Amino acid sequence: MKTTTFPSLNEEVSRLGFGAFGLMGVFGEFSETDAIDAIHASWGSGVNLIDTARHYGRSEEIIGTALKSWSGAKPFIASKAECIGPALQWGAPVDVETCFPKGHITREAETSLKTLGVDSIDLYQMHLYWANWGVEGYWLDELEALLDSGKVRSIGVSVPDHRHDMALPLIQSGRIHSVQAIFHLFDPTPIDCFLPACLENDVAVLARCVLDEGGLTGMLKPDTTFAKGDFRDGYFDMGPRDVYIEKVAEFEKFIPEHASSLVSLALRYVTQQPGVTSALSSMHIPEYAKQNIEVFDEPDLPQEVMDEIRFKHRWIRNFYGPKVFQ
Repeated sequence: MKTTTFPSLNEEVSRLGFGAFGLMGVFGEFSETDAIDAIHASWGSGVNLIDTARHYGRSEEIIGTALKSWSGAKPFIASKAECIGPALQWGAPVDVETCFPKGHITREAETSLKTLGVDSIDLYQMHLYWANWGVEGYWLDELEALLDSGKVRSIGVSVPDHRHDMALPLIQSGRIHSVQAIFHLFDPTPIDCFLPACLENDVAVLARCVLDEGGLTGMLKPDTTFAKGDFRDGYFDMGPRDVYIEKVAEFEKFIPEHASSLVSLALRYVTQQPGVTSALSSMHIPEYAKQNIEVFDEPDLPQEVMDEIRFKHRWIRNFYGPKVFQ
């Protein structure tokens, strides 16, 4: 597994990260035993970064169970304080007091520590950040107090949907160590200014949705259905679906000459970008973990392929808006 350095801690982390969103059950039912096996298999293969959140159902509890039966090297654990209030907060800016009232971040961190069964969390993030919150305030003071206490080792934020640029002032403030943002084959805009700013300020980047909720694996067909409650139910139909399938098919031109699969193309495209620390992918199913990890045995994509994807295949759209406001 290829690695890079997490800037503020000067520690090696895997280019591929275990995204624990799937442990919430949003991508269908799963066996907890299989999930723990997938976590252990990932850690054993060098995927040492795992990202979860208070919001992800029993995710922290399952990871805590996996930790108890793990005898290998200590993984790098990232979690997030969840905002409170209606889902509307994910679609439009609100005051920070509404999402993270005083003391909330501290209480969330304490709960995460207990649930995970650890003394310290390597990266603790706010699961939402809006630019109107500025670069100072009690919310950031709370994060820094957790840092000073040793309960967390680094701090960061996760920005909503595709509007990653809203974090630029916070990145440039020097007060955070990491930002999590959407980045995938269809949306290369982080390359323009977000990633360079993070590089310049020694801020780690956790790229999420790198397979676009699975759509970039090629699994989506005209007649594909998802169970009610599955996050993907209706997600791809906002494209609309036939357009989404057509856009994904355009990437087939790079296979097999430059990548063994669409999964390989998507993961290597993101992880090869300067400034990306780790790309998060749901690997709660052992088969998913195996497919994702094997990608990193392949050589880097040629620069001409990277450039063609960046400039000729971008499809800027925001499915999160309709998903929230429907």
